[in-house]
Amino acid sequence: MAFNTAKIQPYEKIKARGLPDNVSSVLNKLVVVKLNGGLGTSMGCKGPKSLIGVRNENTFLDLTVQQIEHLNKTYNTDVPLVLMNSFNTDEDTKKILQKYNHCRVKIYTFNQSRYPRINKESLLPVAKDVSYSGENTEAWYPPGHGDIYASFYNSGLLDTFIGEGKEYIFVSNIDNLGATVDLYILNHLMNPPNGKRCEFVMEVTNKTRADVKGGTLTQYEGKLRLVEIAQVPKAHVDEFKSVSKFKIFNTNNLWISLAAVKRLQEQNAIDMEIIVNPKTLDGGLNVIQLETAVGAAIKSFENSLGINVPRSRFLPVKTTSDLLLVMSNLYSLNAGSLTMSEKREFPTVPLVKLGSSFTKVQDYLRRFESIPDMLELDHLTVSGDVTFGKNVSLKGTVIIIANHGDRIDIPPGAVLENKIVSGNLRILDH
Repeated sequence: MAFNTAKIQPYEKIKARGLPDNVSSVLNKLVVVKLNGGLGTSMGCKGPKSLIGVRNENTFLDLTVQQIEHLNKTYNTDVPLVLMNSFNTDEDTKKILQKYNHCRVKIYTFNQSRYPRINKESLLPVAKDVSYSGENTEAWYPPGHGDIYASFYNSGLLDTFIGEGKEYIFVSNIDNLGATVDLYILNHLMNPPNGKRCEFVMEVTNKTRADVKGGTLTQYEGKLRLVEIAQVPKAHVDEFKSVSKFKIFNTNNLWISLAAVKRLQEQNAIDMEIIVNPKTLDGGLNVIQLETAVGAAIKSFENSLGINVPRSRFLPVKTTSDLLLVMSNLYSLNAGSLTMSEKREFPTVPLVKLGSSFTKVQDYLRRFESIPDMLELDHLTVSGDVTFGKNVSLKGTVIIIANHGDRIDIPPGAVLENKIVSGNLRILDH
């Protein structure tokens, strides 16, 4: 896949240009937008995912507010935080926002749209079906984060921020703990080396075997385009997942010009591919949802750019396996930002696979008396009814499998290094 290399720049090159002469003045042109439409259902939680505790009792939302407050205090700036909620998350999020009334961050919210789910057989809106009518939320869905452009524009916030002299939004998923404001990228946007500003920057990072489903950038007719796995014909899915053919994937950390969003919205010129997402509702009804992805609009903007960023800018928490990593001593927490501990000798993150007994946050927390020391861990697989005592240390490759009907309790203070622990609690070297 031949790229015009100018279209995807290495982060090191962006960073080498240094920080802006006046950090405060460029920060005051920025608005931080977090995608906050998701529920924590995949981790067994009710309510907005952003309200799940991830570190020292802090939620995703707490950490986000702390990061921006730290920026505003350090540089004496006024960077606002905007949350794009969905009808699923809006009420609960607004209740919790009151606790930030006295912090140094102005917080705004707007709602993404609400679309009717379509019955796969009849192709009619599910809401017309008596059993799903009225306020039954099963009949409705938020149409993906590609809805941000229209909803942000329609909310009036876009015009408000342009009126205040803001020029760029930094958009990211609220569950990506690596998506902090990067001053080097912001400087590149505000002070481009060739004098021509980018309207859209997508942060991409190198694919590993864990990221085979991530959307990737391609080039077509001189424009960057985002290709998502849902758009790939079945015959080509393996090719799409290939780490050697598609080396990078979209982190969904995006920097977008406010003036460009306004122009394109008013011209009705934002073109995004429709993604068909089949679902089965609780009652067994097969439905389809039509969604769009925020990054797919990259081809509609002028002078768009991909920046190949370090892996540390992509730290999503989608499962309790991810949660274990960010809760552990692998990361240090400073002003809301998580960074890999200097005590870890390898820059890579361990591969962690927790079995179905750990899927729900409540069950997961019950199974760890304290989070193990994982500084020297490469790989952890846990399956079955397993609990961990206090101050356990995991090193190298550790595999713990409790067979059906068995239970394994890892004793307090245990050090497991390159060990397989099986159903009868024999500890074997491998």
